[in-house]
Amino acid sequence: MNKRLSDTHQPLNLIYLDANATTQVLPQAASAALSTMETFFGNPSSSHVTGLQAKQIVDKTRQQAKRIVGTDEGKIIFTSGATEGIQTAILSALVNAKKTLNCNENYSLLYGATEHKAVPESLKHWNEVLELNAEIVAIPVNEKGQLDMEFIAKEVPNALMICTMAVNNETGVYQDISLLDQTIRANNPKVAWMVDCVQALGKTDLSLGQTTIDYAPFSGHKLYAPKGIGFMYVKENAPFTPFIAGGGQESGLRSGTENLPGLAALSVIFTMLLDENESNFTSVENLHSFRQQIVLALTQAFPEVVFNHSFENSVPTTINFAIPGLSSKEIMDLFDSANIRVSSGSACSSKITRSFVLDAMGLPAWQSESAIRMSFGPAMTQSEIDSACSRIVFAAQALERSCLIIDKNTIDTTTIENKAKAELNGLVQFKVGASCSWLYIDQKTKSAVFIDPLPELTDRLHTLLTCRGLELIAVIDTHSHADHISCRQNIAQSQLAEQQTNSLGWPADAKLTTINGHEYPYITLGDKWLINIATPGHTNDSISLVLCEPIKDSSDKLRVHYTFCGDLILMNSLGRTNFSNSSAAAMYSSLQLLTALIGTKSLLCPSHDYNNEFTSRIETEMARNSLLTQVINDEINAEEFSRQKIAMDKKIMNKPDREIMCGALIAACQEFMVREYTSASLAKAVKASTNMKLIDIREPHEYALQHDKKFTFNVPLTRLVHFVKNQQQKEQELVFVCRSGSRSQLAAQALARLGFNNVGHLKGGYALHQY
Repeated sequence: MNKRLSDTHQPLNLIYLDANATTQVLPQAASAALSTMETFFGNPSSSHVTGLQAKQIVDKTRQQAKRIVGTDEGKIIFTSGATEGIQTAILSALVNAKKTLNCNENYSLLYGATEHKAVPESLKHWNEVLELNAEIVAIPVNEKGQLDMEFIAKEVPNALMICTMAVNNETGVYQDISLLDQTIRANNPKVAWMVDCVQALGKTDLSLGQTTIDYAPFSGHKLYAPKGIGFMYVKENAPFTPFIAGGGQESGLRSGTENLPGLAALSVIFTMLLDENESNFTSVENLHSFRQQIVLALTQAFPEVVFNHSFENSVPTTINFAIPGLSSKEIMDLFDSANIRVSSGSACSSKITRSFVLDAMGLPAWQSESAIRMSFGPAMTQSEIDSACSRIVFAAQALERSCLIIDKNTIDTTTIENKAKAELNGLVQFKVGASCSWLYIDQKTKSAVFIDPLPELTDRLHTLLTCRGLELIAVIDTHSHADHISCRQNIAQSQLAEQQTNSLGWPADAKLTTINGHEYPYITLGDKWLINIATPGHTNDSISLVLCEPIKDSSDKLRVHYTFCGDLILMNSLGRTNFSNSSAAAMYSSLQLLTALIGTKSLLCPSHDYNNEFTSRIETEMARNSLLTQVINDEINAEEFSRQKIAMDKKIMNKPDREIMCGALIAACQEFMVREYTSASLAKAVKASTNMKLIDIREPHEYALQHDKKFTFNVPLTRLVHFVKNQQQKEQELVFVCRSGSRSQLAAQALARLGFNNVGHLKGGYALHQY
């Protein structure tokens, strides 16, 4: 548990904690599948000896399945997986229900609010195809994820079908099947009832024969069998309509030649579950012990961790948690770098979003958005759990090194200062959705300024300042925001309680400097100045903040490092001017003023970044924004600009579930040509080049866990703008790499757009290549 980052030299072995998404095929199951393909390869429908041998595998697996689900009656139908089983059950139930419809009555289709999306989406599909016009209704759950029995009792009398779940795939919460049975049948004895049993297999006892469940789908790949094999239980005399018609296999219930290798592998898993021979599976008692061990490791590594479900009514193989201040993606990236595989909620969706399961349970939004699921199967061993726990604590040390968390046992500032930490000096960009906050740190004076603060970053800022011993000298908004609530006052109260400021946080004791005959207020940040320039337009209180070298003479040109321009100029856009406190005419003047002061080549740091472009320059924006070009070149007047700006703002579309757009995009973003390398082509390029810089674009805590540091230069995306400012040689060969190739491609594209013409990235990242 006390392994240090510096102790590791060899690549870490894989720790797989995403079994609810899928599992590896156990060697015994894989061997059985291979043997079947090589030896017992006959068609079970054939009457010769080879076919009869194949049919014996099918029959044996079917009998085992009946024992597994706890029934002597009913049918076991082999499928391609749970989704097919769900489709078959819903189609069967609704085709039969359609025969009994009364046109004068209203009907419903019930499903649990925390069901896998395959269920409600299938209900919607077949409801439309069969033209039932039934209302699809979600059964609410309580804070523990348990279905509302009173709701079911009230709604089920008019239901054509009810779909529930034995064990939830995100939280491991199990339902009281016996109580459900009593409630459903007391209020509607004939309604079709499907129970998704995918996550229950091998984790809880099943006695389907003692229930009135009509349909129960299962999937093999969730329990160490190959993908593409599953089965479903159908109660005796339950309505049935084949989902796949054809050659009449499976007694005409499911046509198509049987997946014999998959069935052979499934039979091996069933043998282990039934303990017919020596089993590889851990007892339920030990599984509970494993979960407790992981929970203790998480609590040690992340003292603020919050668990999103009760352990009292969930299977022991699933742990769902959130860590305050850290997004699910950050935790996933961290664990991936430590070679631990976890997921954010359900892995059946490619996008990382908030969890609808946790939303249905009424959990706070931050827990839903930051949820991480760890899951393992009954083949997990004690040694694997020990390694997992050690690795979890080990990974947390990297976050401490990046000052994203603080070890509560070493909260003393002196002790923290002595810990090895990734160097941090200059500009850091934080993003929440499309909104940006900017932190500038002067390491020499241990001082910092926070610009356009976002509420989601309040705790992170406090942690970072404490960990690094920094003094916040100002927290400033560039304008009054309409798309989010500024947390400036909260931060100021805790960090700058005595400071007097205006409504945007600009310090009242700022000094004045003269530029081109006009006075502008400024504050000092180390050996630099931060100048406040009024740039109304987007809002009447909009300002731009220019970080520059001190002005020695009023006639000197500004030597600008960064311009924090709020929503005056956005990447591929101009800030909208159709708010009640906006003025297009004022924006026209502000654009001309700002350009006159900073020129066209200074880096712009806006408060929004809708396309992951990170930063820009006025000259870069002029190349794709003709309206901006006309303003800068004085080709149109304020009146004409206002007319065109009104037309542009009308194109802004705001959807109820999306953040407010603060600018209208000019056109589709252009993709720039960047080199895409494979491991082989990159190795060849490195040998042939004398001027190539290899850059790991991941965050410092991820990089700290990487063992093969051939990409020895670390530029995290949060520091990309800082890197652009300091990378003077635009001709130098730059190659970016990250975990999957996504972030590295964004970085390469951003630099190419800014005129760096020799950039590339490793396609697929570390996930696909071992460069």
